[in-house]
Amino acid sequence: MDDDSHAMLSRESLIYAITVPLSTSIILANLLIILGISCNRQLHNTPNYLFLSLLVADMCTGVALPFIPLMGLNRELSFSSCLLVHVFPNFLFLAFLFNLVMVHYERYICIADALRYNTLWMHRSFPLALLIVWAPPLLYASLPAIGWNNWTGPDWNNCCESLPKPSNCSTNGTTCCSYRRVFPNAFIYLEVYGLVLPAILVIAGMTGRVLCITRGQLRDICRLHRAIERGSQASEREHRLNLRYTRCVVAVSLTFLACWVPYLIYMHVCIAFLISDTKWSSTTHIVLSCTGIGSMAVVPLVLGLANRQYTEPAYKLLQKLRDRWRTSQELEEVAF
Repeated sequence: MDDDSHAMLSRESLIYAITVPLSTSIILANLLIILGISCNRQLHNTPNYLFLSLLVADMCTGVALPFIPLMGLNRELSFSSCLLVHVFPNFLFLAFLFNLVMVHYERYICIADALRYNTLWMHRSFPLALLIVWAPPLLYASLPAIGWNNWTGPDWNNCCESLPKPSNCSTNGTTCCSYRRVFPNAFIYLEVYGLVLPAILVIAGMTGRVLCITRGQLRDICRLHRAIERGSQASEREHRLNLRYTRCVVAVSLTFLACWVPYLIYMHVCIAFLISDTKWSSTTHIVLSCTGIGSMAVVPLVLGLANRQYTEPAYKLLQKLRDRWRTSQELEEVAF
């Protein structure tokens, strides 16, 4: 095995070593929450159906997670196979992002405009909401398959030369699969700055607005409490409410920093190297892509696991298994 083959295998091994445990955790956690929602009939309503759609998209993103960093590697694939390994993970990622925006929008309206919440359009037409979060990502991700690609262009980044030898790459690189041959620069810029970044900013804006509304409502509650108690100093209950709100703000801030900042760093580093048209370390790209995409896929799990109604069936099941194990242990001790 030559040096090129060994380097390719080592990069693939690094990708699988990072993504497979993370992907497995994401899939199992999503299945756990999906089971919790499915087993509780009280949760069978439009908001939870939207959250189920998000969980399905997140689980699919977890399945595709090992293949996303592979886009940064040059591989020898046919035209159709190359399109499939690039277009399909990109579609799942965009569908996940659209679902996440829809869930945040639905919860934002619930708090910001409670009087109009029950008449919201997505409650009246849930199939339309599903169509909005799944059809546009599929349409946009399919544009390279329709014809917006660089497959007939030059051999970007000396793709054929970076493949293990011997390689039957032709002179025009028709069997060399690289993200540069599938996604034109304009496509990447439009997706990043026209879809992904605005979606993240909208989510951050709605979350910040909800925290501001919650803070205002908390002040009104404290003001009414003081008026009833006829006291000028904050009571113990007000201190508990303020402490709970502070914990909520800290939790939201830490979630944003842990889940979104790594992806934003990865996204802008990739754009910077794309603009400069320079090569960069494959190890750096692999680590950034794995941590960036993986951390973003954790967002729905944070939302789901924080809701006790979603995790109650799994908790009861674990409790039953624990009780049975303890009972069996006690019977064995008595027998001996």
